[in-house]
Amino acid sequence: MIMEAVRNNAEWCEAMCRAHGRPGAFGPRAWTNGRRTPLYYPDAVTLTADASVRDVLDTIDRSAPGASVKDSFAGLDLAGEGFELLFGARWIHRTAGLPVPSTDASWRPVRTPEELAAWATAWSGGDADEAALFRAELLADPATAVVAGYGADGRIVGGAVLSDSGTVTGVSNLFAAEGTDPAEAWAGCLALVRDGVPVVGYESGDDLPPALALGFEEIGDLRVWLDTGA
Repeated sequence: MIMEAVRNNAEWCEAMCRAHGRPGAFGPRAWTNGRRTPLYYPDAVTLTADASVRDVLDTIDRSAPGASVKDSFAGLDLAGEGFELLFGARWIHRTAGLPVPSTDASWRPVRTPEELAAWATAWSGGDADEAALFRAELLADPATAVVAGYGADGRIVGGAVLSDSGTVTGVSNLFAAEGTDPAEAWAGCLALVRDGVPVVGYESGDDLPPALALGFEEIGDLRVWLDTGA
């Protein structure tokens, strides 16, 4: 299942890059982008455990510091190439068909640019630069669903991105607004996953336990490296 999770996440990175007019390319062992990717998105993602340093570094833009590599199998050492370890995380998987708790919020896909802008503002906590990541072009991607939970007053109380790659659905960018239990956000977005499809993603730190409490299992390690220019 880790291979499906890795591929699904790389496809989401590609979707985000396409929305910004900067598509990357899938190779046999890595997805890479020859142009610098949007904020928080990697310039390369390993797709197989045998991907090499050269597979991820030879075709990305390192003309200035800041490029990043998602080492999906935590097997690369990029310290000698001028990178530092940014963070580690755990891939997670949830078996299809597990029950999903109900929530008080009303969850539905975001449909319009105006709804997406409101979602992005809630996701970013009002940071305009971060909110600008989520462009209207994402709404035209058939594999991507931006979903939001709305309280009785119409306020967005949580959200996530669901990426459907056929065999699995990935959850990313999950957030809970202030005063909302993260478990509510997980339950709300899981209720919108296509029936009969396993769910994958990755989390770390305090964001991991709420997912595990709803039936996710840890299936592997990943690491993200940042080019310091050293």
